[in-house]
Amino acid sequence: METSIDKKRVLVLALIACAVLAGPALAQGASDAQIFINTKDIKWTDAPPSMPKGAKVAVLQGDPGKAGPFVIRLKTPAGYKVAPHWHSQEENLTVISGTLYLGMGDKLDMKSAHALSAGGFHFLPGKVHHYAFAKVPTVVQVSSNGPLDITYINPDDDPQKAKK
Repeated sequence: METSIDKKRVLVLALIACAVLAGPALAQGASDAQIFINTKDIKWTDAPPSMPKGAKVAVLQGDPGKAGPFVIRLKTPAGYKVAPHWHSQEENLTVISGTLYLGMGDKLDMKSAHALSAGGFHFLPGKVHHYAFAKVPTVVQVSSNGPLDITYINPDDDPQKAKK
């Protein structure tokens, strides 16, 4: 009798462990839809007003305006500059084409920026002061958690303020 009770306990514990471990994976899989997008099918729109004019953005996954993960691409023309700023959330950035120059600090210094060419990657912790520019047309992919924000070090650099 002792053996059959022990076997039942082991079986029940094993089932509970499986349920606990599999639950999050099943829940995530149930709510996530697969996405397939070829380059020619990407839908580009003007970048939001918080970015300098001239850039285009494409949302590949998620909603950068809401809490949760998202993936976007940003396409910049040659000569594009984003003044020193910071974001609340960390970012993972991959250069798809062209070259993106990234610098750290509160002043845009084109000589001290790091050049990231196609295939290059940059991890940026949240709240780190940085700036970016492109000398040639450039496309970057950014993955992060929303909502995406941008706070300019110098409020006068905010393109939204310039409109008012």
